[in-house]
Amino acid sequence: MTPLAAEWNRVPGYLNAATMGLPPLRVVTAMEEHLGRWKAGECQAGAFDDDVRRARCAFGRLVGTIPDRVAIGAQVSALVGLVASSLPAHSRVVVPEDDFTSVVFPFLVHRDRGIVVEQVPRARLAESIHSGVDWVAFSLVQSSDGTVADIEAIHEAATAHGARTLADLTQAAGWLPVRADDFDVTVTGAYKWLCAPRGSAFMTLAPDLIDEIRPLSAGWYAGEEIWSSIYGPSMQLATSARRFDISPGWPAWVGTAPAIELFADADPALLRSHGASLADLVRAELGLAPRGLPVLSLEDPDGSLQSRLQDSGCAVAARAGAVRVSFHIWNDGADAHRVINAVG
Repeated sequence: MTPLAAEWNRVPGYLNAATMGLPPLRVVTAMEEHLGRWKAGECQAGAFDDDVRRARCAFGRLVGTIPDRVAIGAQVSALVGLVASSLPAHSRVVVPEDDFTSVVFPFLVHRDRGIVVEQVPRARLAESIHSGVDWVAFSLVQSSDGTVADIEAIHEAATAHGARTLADLTQAAGWLPVRADDFDVTVTGAYKWLCAPRGSAFMTLAPDLIDEIRPLSAGWYAGEEIWSSIYGPSMQLATSARRFDISPGWPAWVGTAPAIELFADADPALLRSHGASLADLVRAELGLAPRGLPVLSLEDPDGSLQSRLQDSGCAVAARAGAVRVSFHIWNDGADAHRVINAVG
């Protein structure tokens, strides 16, 4: 077990980080202490601002950007929706045809404004960025099988044709080193590989987009001075990406701050290599080529393999006609051999 893995209670066979991460002990402690203060009537609303600040700063460190480019939200689709709602009529967007719908649906609902959404095979995403394409939106890591997008090719094509890029980092941040500033916009749900409570998400924006995208969810928490923005009639939004903040669901951010800090301080090479080595151990035993990815996808059209894995004590997920096994930092060789024995 790595020293970092000691941050979690051992849960044998939990191989489902790609669906829902397990809370580190520091997250459990923070949330239990919060419940105690809430129960005793000792919570002060303004005190939660520090949890949000800590989470924002830590996320910036994790993805290599500054806090002023980081906005907070609750879920990915709402953040993508801000971008989609700001597109001029008849804009053209290219997306992978197998992408998670939280990246795709927010654009599709604007087809009545003439927004054209072209869905292409993931392997052809970069070559589908051509003159006339305004945005390319995609998951950096594909949800069902863990395939990593060809960032270099996408960036080269987008730069050559003047297209903006939106990357969903939800299945990447927490194991794959990423640089948010390589993209115009990123969105990240924090409850999977980053092991935060569900209900917290992040968006990063290029500086020139902060004034271009309309902050449709603006409320008091988007104000330049938060606690001076709770009543009208004037409106002075933050000049940074905070103008896209929504009022935070306080308990979620109590747990999110220590979770993101943990991953921001962790060795990114370890985060990637640990899970990938376990998944490749299983691949080798099954006669499959190594992929260097912590996600293992095995064909399972009738669900029988998923049943065998679950009967063997493995928590896994069914995705796109396959069973998805995801190894995170808390998993070890015993978990890999549990999968090998179940698959047979």
